[in-house]
Amino acid sequence: MAQERAITVASTTSTEQSGLFGHILPLFTRETGIAVRVLALGTGRALDAGRRGDADVVFTHDREAEERFVAGGFGGPRRHVMYNDFVLIGPASDPARISGLRDITEAMRRMAEARARFVSRSDRSGTHTAILRLWQLAGVSPAQGRGQWNHEVGQGMIETLNAAAAQGAYVLSDRGTWLSFRNRQDLRILAEGDERLFNQYGVMVVSAERHPHVKAAEAQRFVDWITSPAGQGAIAGYRVNGEQLFFPNADRPEPAP
Repeated sequence: MAQERAITVASTTSTEQSGLFGHILPLFTRETGIAVRVLALGTGRALDAGRRGDADVVFTHDREAEERFVAGGFGGPRRHVMYNDFVLIGPASDPARISGLRDITEAMRRMAEARARFVSRSDRSGTHTAILRLWQLAGVSPAQGRGQWNHEVGQGMIETLNAAAAQGAYVLSDRGTWLSFRNRQDLRILAEGDERLFNQYGVMVVSAERHPHVKAAEAQRFVDWITSPAGQGAIAGYRVNGEQLFFPNADRPEPAP
């Protein structure tokens, strides 16, 4: 019976490593009796898990990829859950002189021009997708700096932040994981606030038509709960050192296609 009342959620590492799931999932289980097993992966791999039927729910932060997932018939509909933002972090010495910049593309250009050490996840995560988009907007090819100033670690956000701390490097992180990160050394937020750093999270039930073993009813219960006042309140109530990490917006209307 316990096994029947459990679901698997494939999600981005930020929801796990920030401590959010540790806060909200026990509340969901207590209210519904449904246990949750988390696959904490980069967004690309989490969506792949959904495509294979290795999860009942996908909870990620790359809207374009999520919409392709739905369009391909792998699950849906997609629902807004919450948002935060990305922040550009670097050493206090700031060799690229980006401190205080609001224009994120100017910050990226300065880092490339200075050949300042930058650590990238390179793991198909939503964060890495955001990094690639920002490099493109800045007119910079990070491939030209690979192995020189652009270092790819192929790991999650905490591991990437640890690498940046050890190397005194720049790094892009979601704010939630950064706020919960303890091994900061002399890293600090240097650039933030650009609207292009907005970071939206979405949730979808994996298609039971494609994968009949998917626990669709329990998965839908999770989606319904996390987008309900109870779930949204639980998200808003999660704080680290008094700071709110994620901001619920399930009631935000979807833009017209």
